[in-house]
Amino acid sequence: MLTTTHNAAAFAGHPAGNRKRSNVQATFDHALLMAVLIIMGLGLVMVASASISIADRQLGEPFYYLFRQGLYVVLGLGMAAVVTRIPLDVWERISAVLLMIGLLLLVFILLPGVAREINGSTRWLSLGLFNLQPSEFMKLFVIIYLASYLVRRGDEVRTTVWGFLKPMLVLVLAALLLLLEPDMGAAAVIFATALGMMFLAGVRIWHFGVLLLLIAGSVVTLTITSPYRMERVTAFLNPWADPFNSGFQLTQSLIAFGRGEWFGVGLGGSVQKLFYLPEAHTDFMFAVLAEELGMFGALAVVLLFVFVAVRAFRLAGQARQLGLDFAAYTAYGISLWLSMQAFINIGVNTGVLPTKGLTLPLMSYGGSSMLATCIAVGLLLRVDIETREAWVRSVDVKRGGGR
Repeated sequence: MLTTTHNAAAFAGHPAGNRKRSNVQATFDHALLMAVLIIMGLGLVMVASASISIADRQLGEPFYYLFRQGLYVVLGLGMAAVVTRIPLDVWERISAVLLMIGLLLLVFILLPGVAREINGSTRWLSLGLFNLQPSEFMKLFVIIYLASYLVRRGDEVRTTVWGFLKPMLVLVLAALLLLLEPDMGAAAVIFATALGMMFLAGVRIWHFGVLLLLIAGSVVTLTITSPYRMERVTAFLNPWADPFNSGFQLTQSLIAFGRGEWFGVGLGGSVQKLFYLPEAHTDFMFAVLAEELGMFGALAVVLLFVFVAVRAFRLAGQARQLGLDFAAYTAYGISLWLSMQAFINIGVNTGVLPTKGLTLPLMSYGGSSMLATCIAVGLLLRVDIETREAWVRSVDVKRGGGR
């Protein structure tokens, strides 16, 4: 924790920054941390509510998923605390190693007899008491690697086609491995996050235009040539055409939203979680939340995610102004990842987007998702710490020069 007697409130945009002398403790963004903790706490409550029936029926232990999620939260917060103490230049130096580890895990999971198959997908490595989902950590590894690449090759990325395409080739390899699982949702999040980071780094617009056309063509081709993806698209367009088969998940989710109305049926009062809504404690937990807490509860969650994204973007902008490019790109990437995945999950629950197997960050049940996201939050807090330190040093230099 960083402590300084300088006027650090000015850096945070606080009105106290206009004062000539003020003793302010500069640590990390407590508002950001508080928003994250509120989201995680609400997630625990909703995991308990959404999973109690299915856990009792399948395992004979109503709070099985709650206890496990609580363990993941404790481990995640511990890992986040450790990450806040690791300098960012360490992450920058090992960025390529992290990317290679992620790619090797994605290859390893595709080997026959290695991965655990759940609902037709081979995305998990069984580690005894814990199932590791490499794609969750791959999202973070790609952000760290790309942030490092943009620092080292920023001019090349912005001025040449080849400089832009080189990191894209790495992303294509990762996406292909993810599609083989299959995990199109994770591939989409990784690609969209990377493109957003490169756009913020100043890549030329026409480069994006060409790439987006190629991606759009690839998505259409993958959808048309894959029966299960085509089924998801048709169910998304008209779920009520087959409400007991292909459109079952979406119709049950929409029923949950309808039952919730403005103020909800009350915590624990959801009917849809009682074996009607599949994956009620994972992919479709937001629908249960909307049923029990109503439209106001759902909007509160949306606003919390918006707050986290805006706060992280603001932090990235401050880091960039101080010349901390790796910190800035990392914060941009994490903000894009969390907000985009939250948007997709909520969009799927509300029928705005086709069904994807993506969790709601920091809320849905899932160990890999919780741990990877907590590490990302720890990185955001570390970015804030180092940005404040850099600002204090710059103030010291200016004051020293003015004496």
